[in-house]
Amino acid sequence: MIAASSELSIMLRRCLLTFKPFRIFVVGIGFFSLCFLMTSLGGQFSAKRPGDSPFTMRAEVLGGQESRGVLRKICDMLEVIMKRMDVLSKLGNTTDTHRLDELSSALDRIQPIGLVERIQAIAQNMSDMAVRVEQILQRSMAYNRVRDGAFGQCEIPKDPRYPDCPSKMDWMRARWTSDPCYAFYGVDGSDCSFLIYLSEVEWFCPPLAWRNQTTTPTLKPPPKRQAVFQSDIGALMEQVGTGKESLSFMKRRIRRLAAQWASAARRLDDKLRNHWREQKRILVHVGFLTEESGDVFSPKVLKGGPLGEMVQWADILTALHVLGHNLKISFSLKELHGFLGVPPGRGSCPLTGPLPFDLIYTDYHGLQQMKQLMGLSLRKHKCHIRVIDTFGTEPAYNHEEYATLHGYRTNWGYWNLHGQQYMTMFPHTPDNSFMGFVAEELNETERLNIQKNKVKNMAVVYGKETNMWKGKEKFLAILHRHMEIHGTVYYEAQRPPEVPAFVKNHGLLPQQELQQLLRKAKLFIGFGFPYEGPAPLEAIANGCIFLQPKFNPPHSSLNHEFFRGKPTSREVSSQHPYAEQYIGRPHVITIDFNNSEEFDATIREIMRINVEPFLPYEYTCEGMLERLHAYIQNQDFCSPEAPFPPVNSSQTWLGSAPSPFNLLPNSRILTWASNASSFSSWPPLTALRVVASLESESCVKACQTAGLICEPALYRFINIRETFSALDFQCEGVESEKNHLFPAFSAEHAECSLQQDPLLFSCAGSSAKYRRLCPCRDFRNGQVALCKDCL
Repeated sequence: MIAASSELSIMLRRCLLTFKPFRIFVVGIGFFSLCFLMTSLGGQFSAKRPGDSPFTMRAEVLGGQESRGVLRKICDMLEVIMKRMDVLSKLGNTTDTHRLDELSSALDRIQPIGLVERIQAIAQNMSDMAVRVEQILQRSMAYNRVRDGAFGQCEIPKDPRYPDCPSKMDWMRARWTSDPCYAFYGVDGSDCSFLIYLSEVEWFCPPLAWRNQTTTPTLKPPPKRQAVFQSDIGALMEQVGTGKESLSFMKRRIRRLAAQWASAARRLDDKLRNHWREQKRILVHVGFLTEESGDVFSPKVLKGGPLGEMVQWADILTALHVLGHNLKISFSLKELHGFLGVPPGRGSCPLTGPLPFDLIYTDYHGLQQMKQLMGLSLRKHKCHIRVIDTFGTEPAYNHEEYATLHGYRTNWGYWNLHGQQYMTMFPHTPDNSFMGFVAEELNETERLNIQKNKVKNMAVVYGKETNMWKGKEKFLAILHRHMEIHGTVYYEAQRPPEVPAFVKNHGLLPQQELQQLLRKAKLFIGFGFPYEGPAPLEAIANGCIFLQPKFNPPHSSLNHEFFRGKPTSREVSSQHPYAEQYIGRPHVITIDFNNSEEFDATIREIMRINVEPFLPYEYTCEGMLERLHAYIQNQDFCSPEAPFPPVNSSQTWLGSAPSPFNLLPNSRILTWASNASSFSSWPPLTALRVVASLESESCVKACQTAGLICEPALYRFINIRETFSALDFQCEGVESEKNHLFPAFSAEHAECSLQQDPLLFSCAGSSAKYRRLCPCRDFRNGQVALCKDCL
């Protein structure tokens, strides 16, 4: 019996000795576990201790021909497996190696009870493993045949249409593990996976001939649906959610104005009757309220901080909902990630499918967050984005290359968007679109009650934070001689020392209580900050006169810390330029607060005059709905504009005129000739009025002087040499270059300059060297954002 066990042990050892050495470490830990098990069994066959284990006793009884046959079978199977392993070791395919690791781990789980049963179990598992290895080998060989025969070992293609392919391959080899999104798209470290990714997910390498390109489904755009006005705000309130005081503030505002929005929707629906409106899929991502951006606003809601942004966002959400669009709302990066459907990782990989939204409204914080999540996809889809931008972004700051070369680079801007994709709180920058917000409207009964209950010597100060009151003692003392002064300054335990004792401070008031205070007051007085907030309009709408300081010199990024770093060169002449320019006396009075005599005389004048509540149409619910409707249905920054003049055109115009313009009688203003060719445009060409600025004058100012609004969307129609001749400019030469002041005429050199880059068409900016060509337009009464034919 001992001899039999020794013979079996020798056979096992011979079987092991017949194995070929490993060429690479492809078999893994599982195979070595098998060798350890076989060697252990061999040792047990030669054991001489009488009571070693039950296995020894059973080997003595059953250690004859049956055991030898089983061992020969195992030896033969291992020989077959090693031949397969020898082939597989040359493939270097990480996926197959992973499958072999799984097979080897299965060996570690073999625990038969008896010797023969144990050996038979090993033999059976070896047989199963051989079958699975055969399957792996067949798949790998088939893959290699396709790869080698069709592509030549996945060599980098040399295609002049894809010059960046080699460098991108080098980058992928070195950095493909830097972002999990590459593995998400199937990159595994092989050149083939790099090429597949760079040709099918990104666009740096040519399509691969050996890849089945028909497997990618062609996704059709969703069917167009009609937008229907909706007055029920329940679904909107649910989407806004809870958890932050800022969200609670917005929901309170939405709920308070719900009836006014519903009434405005009915009126606009009547005005737009028979107009089919397309329902858009819209994502609203409020970036500045996300935890990732710091959300500095939420804690200030209850402490008197500025609420202008939250007022505007609440109104934007309500307007989009009431207009009947399919709305999704995001207040966190997690929600944004889910809505966009971006791959997991750090944003290095683009989206492969279509963007699931027609429009995305966000802010600068949200834009940066989208860049982190979308990576390269942002460049492809940014035409769908609208940026809510309080103070505006001028083209010189928006154009990244131009801003960097010419000193306009700031902490904001440089996104290379179309200028009108930025949407402002007030219509101060015509290069951008005016989004706005709404102020509460009064019914006739409320208007009559206000006029009856006004306290002629009552003033309310515009300033909820204590630091706004510093240094204001002098003119407050003058005001106190004539009027009772009320404040709404936040405090926790005791009266703020910055607020004079003669001021009746109500503390921070809820919106409805503040409204009641404004309805009694005669005067609402500003201290110069905050700039361009919603409160003055609300005060004027409640029958107050707004008194504000004039800035001399005007505040700008050149002389005031608040504006430094903002992407605009705009000069702010007062605390609220819109109120000064578009409303004016008697509702708005702007004076020098440092002139004590003028200040005293103005207070006496205010006490004598009576004004009625006033609210510009563009700040009513209907006005905002009308404006936003026009933008959504007409603004399109994704479809490339047809070149103008048309390609291969002889640049001759219909009729006898040498240009497409007519000169208005007794003026220097050009209009689009009715007999000129028609071109698709919004605003339509019927609204176009062309003027030439004076030297050192911007197009904003030149159009205002003519009673018009500068319209950058119409620049491309005047960026032609015929405009100069129509305005009697004698050009010795016509050049084209990138300059945010062009098209323009230089009188000193008799040079005419056209704009080379459409992103630099700008109403802002001036130079003593140039007279600028300015595309102006008319506008609807009470709605400066829209021309008369824009609806």
